Amino acid sequence: MSDRPRTDAATSARMSRQRRSGTKPELALRRELHRRGLRYFVDRAPLAGQRRRADVVFPRLRVAVYVDGCFWHRCPEHATDPKNNGEWWARKLAGNVTRDRATDAQLDAAGWRVLRIWEHEDPVAAADRVQAVLQE
Repeated sequence: MSDRPRTDAATSARMSRQRRSGTKPELALRRELHRRGLRYFVDRAPLAGQRRRADVVFPRLRVAVYVDGCFWHRCPEHATDPKNNGEWWARKLAGNVTRDRATDAQLDAAGWRVLRIWEHEDPVAAADRVQAVLQE
C-alpha cells in the first residue's frame, strides 16, 4: 500500500489537471523571450541522462531556466499549507524544494547557470533577468 494520502474525487480530478509544462507563466516568459529574438529549447534536461527538465534551456550558453509554481516549490510569498493530509504534503513539498536545490547544485557543478523564476513574477521583468544572465 502506498503512503500517498487518500483524496476526495474533486481534489483528485483537480490535481490530475495540473500541467507539468506549458503553464501560463512559462508561456508568458517564452513569448517575451521570443519577442526579444532569443531562441531556446523547451522542457529539456540540461545534462544528458538527467531526468530533471528545465522549462527553458540555452545549451550553448549553459543557462537553464525554471519557472517554479508558488505552491509546488514553496514560494516565500505565496506558499500555502494544505489542510487535508498536512503531514504528507509537508514532506512532499519539502522534498520538491530539496530536489530543486540538488538540481541547482548539480548544474552549477557542471558549469551551468540556473535561474529560478516564480510563477507570479512579471514576464517582462523575468525576461530581463534571463537576458542579463545570457549577456554576462
